[in-house]
Amino acid sequence: MRQADLTLSVIVPVFNERRTLRRVLERVRAVPLRKQIIIVDDGSTDGTTEVIRSLLNAPHDDLNRLQAIFQPQNAGKGAAVRRALAHVEGDITLIQDADLEYDPAEYSKLVEPIVAGYADVVYGSRFLGSTHRVLFFRHMMGNKFLTFISNLCTDLNLTDMETCYKVFRTDVLRRIRITSNRFGIEPELTAKVARLGCRLYEVPISYYGREYWQGKKIGWTDGLAAIWTILKHALVDDQDDPGYTTLQRLRHVGRYNEWVWTRLDPYVGDRVLEVGCGVGNFTRFLRDREHVVVTDNNEHYLALLRAAFHQLDNLRVRRVDWADPSLDGLQGERFDTILCLNVLEHIEDDDAALATFARLLEPGGRLVLEVPAMRALYGEIDRAIHHHRRYEHGDLVAQLQGHGFAIEEASYFNLPGIAGWYLNSVLLKRRAIPALQARVANLLVPWLRFEQRLRPRHGMALLVVARKVRTLDEHPTPFVLPDGIAH
Repeated sequence: MRQADLTLSVIVPVFNERRTLRRVLERVRAVPLRKQIIIVDDGSTDGTTEVIRSLLNAPHDDLNRLQAIFQPQNAGKGAAVRRALAHVEGDITLIQDADLEYDPAEYSKLVEPIVAGYADVVYGSRFLGSTHRVLFFRHMMGNKFLTFISNLCTDLNLTDMETCYKVFRTDVLRRIRITSNRFGIEPELTAKVARLGCRLYEVPISYYGREYWQGKKIGWTDGLAAIWTILKHALVDDQDDPGYTTLQRLRHVGRYNEWVWTRLDPYVGDRVLEVGCGVGNFTRFLRDREHVVVTDNNEHYLALLRAAFHQLDNLRVRRVDWADPSLDGLQGERFDTILCLNVLEHIEDDDAALATFARLLEPGGRLVLEVPAMRALYGEIDRAIHHHRRYEHGDLVAQLQGHGFAIEEASYFNLPGIAGWYLNSVLLKRRAIPALQARVANLLVPWLRFEQRLRPRHGMALLVVARKVRTLDEHPTPFVLPDGIAH
């Protein structure tokens, strides 16, 4: 993408800014980018509403499409941004205050990291060495303190969490559920950007701070509210995406993932297809293989993987629509290994999926499966993250053999996890794996090593390794890999 090709949506929350709004919009319009400018009048009482109406009636050029939303009463900056999001149409979205503290002439450098493809979110930092007005030492220290507390909770190294200039790929911003009504939107957005695993960059910006007599509104009570918001979102994940929440929590069980990989590694060859890469919890273990294709059809996950692995020539990230008989992105490919880790259960027609895997494997190639086990454990978490089923050992083995596979390994594991899953998914009907339960998986690794020798007859998951020993002549019906299915 080039800057000349994009549309920038500029959200302008306004409350009692009739003295500055016209000049701000003049500067916004002067930026040589195609823009959708959304003004949200947040219940102004000083004549700002009339100014906005006059601006709407003024002539407009092709680069600037102006629209306005009028809140019936003052609800705060967060509520204004949330209201505007329903109307955003641009590729990139930027938040612009209606005062004169921030300079729209800097839009070009703010959007450039996103346009160049290496950022999902950009913050304009007032503390990275650019021009700024000398003003309010205690206010500056308050901002830095809030940034410090935010960084402790998010593990980011931002210099300016409270900046107005926050710029997003629009598809990323749409994934964020904004709940704060007032200035708590700044730490809330930061916490959720961190939780989403977005590629976040800062660029230096100028800052022309104003004094309170000039209309500055933020005060010490907003600082206390910000601290509360930071701590709340450090402890509570209120995003309504159980699948993504589960994937993110499993990113932090490194010891458990490494143990699983020690079991898979002996069966993985040099030409590998990963079905349902998700956020890359296991993709990272494939970085040294000769030829790797990782697939998903969730664009956010694919963007994260492209960002993480763009320097590796041996690894390709592909959006694959398994409903397309041509399997676009995989034409002419044959693999000696297919990894399908916690994906098969998401596919409605898993029999067609297994037939397609057999077709993509070279003779003698291996299909490595990890699936959730035991039908009795099927519960609310399974439904929330779109599991169609859980598997029993004998049924899955027979299904694989029907597609020309010989079974090399088929075993249950994670016997202790049964109790936690049954409690949370079946009895308590939670919709995502609790963060504590995910972390407990790390502590179970010594037991899992011991359990492997016992070969238990039950477990929370099944590991199956199947070798392709014959070629089927039929051409199976391709299957659809639903959005967000991954490991």
